[in-house]
Amino acid sequence: MLQRFLLIPLAVFLTLIVMLPDSEPLPIKVGILHSLTGTMAVSEIPVMQATLLAVEQINAQGGLLGRKVEAIVVDGKSDWPTFAREAERLIVEEKVSVVFGCWTSACRKTVKPIFEKHKHLLFYPVQYEGLEQSPNIISMGAAPNQQIIPALSWSIETFGPRIYLIGSDYVFPHVANLLINKLAPILEGSVIGEHYLPLGSTDFAKTIKEIKQLKPDVIINTINGDSNFAFFRALSVAGITVDDTPVLSFSIGETELANMQKQHNTIGHYAAWNYFQSINSPENDYFINTYQLRFGKDLPVSDPMEAAWIGVQLWASAVKTAQTDNTGIVLRASLNQSILAPEGIISIDNHTQHAWKTIRIGKIQADGQFEIVWSSTEPIRPAPYPLLFSKFEAENFLDQLYKEWDENWAYQTNQEEENKTQLGESQ
Repeated sequence: MLQRFLLIPLAVFLTLIVMLPDSEPLPIKVGILHSLTGTMAVSEIPVMQATLLAVEQINAQGGLLGRKVEAIVVDGKSDWPTFAREAERLIVEEKVSVVFGCWTSACRKTVKPIFEKHKHLLFYPVQYEGLEQSPNIISMGAAPNQQIIPALSWSIETFGPRIYLIGSDYVFPHVANLLINKLAPILEGSVIGEHYLPLGSTDFAKTIKEIKQLKPDVIINTINGDSNFAFFRALSVAGITVDDTPVLSFSIGETELANMQKQHNTIGHYAAWNYFQSINSPENDYFINTYQLRFGKDLPVSDPMEAAWIGVQLWASAVKTAQTDNTGIVLRASLNQSILAPEGIISIDNHTQHAWKTIRIGKIQADGQFEIVWSSTEPIRPAPYPLLFSKFEAENFLDQLYKEWDENWAYQTNQEEENKTQLGESQ
């Protein structure tokens, strides 16, 4: 009798085990690596948010392969060694399947060897200077022939041949301006001045003095981060207007304009991108509305944000195609993906692992948006190595920069040194 009594609970227990649902499968981890603090935070926080939005939308649709996608958000702190450490940690310790992130080329070049060492995958969302092609990086932003080169041609034709170059002192502006120096004479233009300041710098006294003396037809601006605020403020204080000298920027979008305290300083100037919030399409309306619903009603969106959002969508499509989140297999599957994006049809070029892009020139309006004044007629195939010089010459130029900066991809300074320089120039 006792044995029969004991068998009843055992039978019930075994029945319950059979009835229990399968445990939830482990999530697919992805890394989001951007500067949430420091000089680049003003540009990178919105890109992080757009990336996170795409992950949340995938989860709202049931995830991938029956698994939730878990985003691990990391702060690169506008510091390249921090980016390198965090990239390594995301790959080795967190075991993410992919990383979405980086803005500056100094950051990307610092983490590139890490992704190649581990045969991992980085989706990079920002336009850049070219002269690079990694088997482990998919570039969602413009190559030089999709931004820098056509924008230079347009600016010479529109404003005149005399060009002044201003940029942050790191690899992207130096290489971009090397291209401009080589291409300008071919387009019957000339570079009459060129100046660089450290990332985060706010002192433009020397630059403004040069611009007033030289009176260029156009300023081509490759300043990154919050230094742009100080630059446009300095132009305004000096009385240099858009009618005198228009500025064509490669790294100012809607999010940067929203953070400029005196936005009227930028009205009428120009920027070259592949995407503007003002594009009229159902896909763009959806992107804008869902981002603003999630992060704030009146918040703007920009080119790198859209590219980051698209990158997550393309990665997810590749995972579905491959039926696995295995990094190597997904990387190969990514090269066959296309998407109807807010900016138009985006495809990944099999040969270069860069996206086909349409170039657009926008004129800054009083509401912080861009009126699109020119665009290419169709998406342009990416050419990360322009034919203006050989691959040997390009690699030699990059090697020289790297050595000059003590094996960094940006000029290194500290605030005390910069304060002394600014004090000396102001006296």
